[in-house]
Amino acid sequence: MAGPDTAERGARQQESSGPPLVRRLGPRRLRTIIILACVTVLLGAGAVWALYGSQWLRVRDVAVSGTAVLTPQQVREAADVPVGAPLASVDTGAIEARLRRELPRIHTVDVARSWPHGISLEVTERTPVLVVRKGSNFVEVDDEGVRFATVSEAPRGVPLLETAVSSSRSAAASLRRFGEARLVREAVEAAGSLPAGVARQTRLVKVRSYDDISLELGAGRTVAWGSAENGAAKGRALTALMKAAPGARHFDVSAPTAPASSGS
Repeated sequence: MAGPDTAERGARQQESSGPPLVRRLGPRRLRTIIILACVTVLLGAGAVWALYGSQWLRVRDVAVSGTAVLTPQQVREAADVPVGAPLASVDTGAIEARLRRELPRIHTVDVARSWPHGISLEVTERTPVLVVRKGSNFVEVDDEGVRFATVSEAPRGVPLLETAVSSSRSAAASLRRFGEARLVREAVEAAGSLPAGVARQTRLVKVRSYDDISLELGAGRTVAWGSAENGAAKGRALTALMKAAPGARHFDVSAPTAPASSGS
C-alpha cells in the first residue's frame, strides 16, 4: 500500500508533465490565449472580406480637380478607373501612368483613395511658354522643353518659337554639337528669364544658334539676347535699357554688363 509520500510525489509528477509552455502558462491562461488568437483570426478574415469581398468598400465616385484646359470628363476617361472594383485593389500607380501616357498635357497627377467609395485625381497641367508652328496648327512647349499638345490656335500671350538655323559655318557647327532639341531648350530657358513686362510684349523668340537667340517685341522692336546664360542679369539690363531709351527700336543684352540700344 502506497504511503502519503508516494501519493504526493505522483501528484507532483502529474502536474509537471506536458509541454514546458503549458506548465508555465497554466490551463486558464492558455485557454484565454487560444480564444484571443481565434478572435484575431476571425477579425482579420472579416477585414479581408470587407475590403475585397463585400459591396461596402467599392469604387463608386471618381473626383477630378486642378484642370484648366482639360475637362474632368477627359481625365476620367483617360484614367479608366475600374468603377465597382474593391477600393483596396485599385492600382493607383497604373492609373497615374495611364493618365501621363494618354494626356501629355498633364504634368503631375496625384491618385488617391478616398474612403469609403472614391478615387480622387488631383491634376497639374503643363503651362506653355512657347509655341511652335506646325502647318496650320501650333505645338505647345512648356518650361522643360516638352512639346505636349497641338492646338489650332496659339494661346494668348505665348510667344512663337522659330528655329531659324542659318547656313553659316558657326551656326551649322552649333546645330551639330547641340542638336535642335537642345537649342529649343535654350530658347525656353531664355523665354523663362524674361521680366514679366517684357514677356507680355514678346511675339517671337528666334534661335539661330546656341549663342544667337533674339526676340521680336510689339511695335517692331527687337532684342539680341545671345545665349540663354545669365538670363536674370540680361532681364535686368533689358528693363533698364527700355526705361532709359523708350523710343529705341533695338536692344542688345547679349553682354549684360555692356548693354546697348539703337534706333528711334
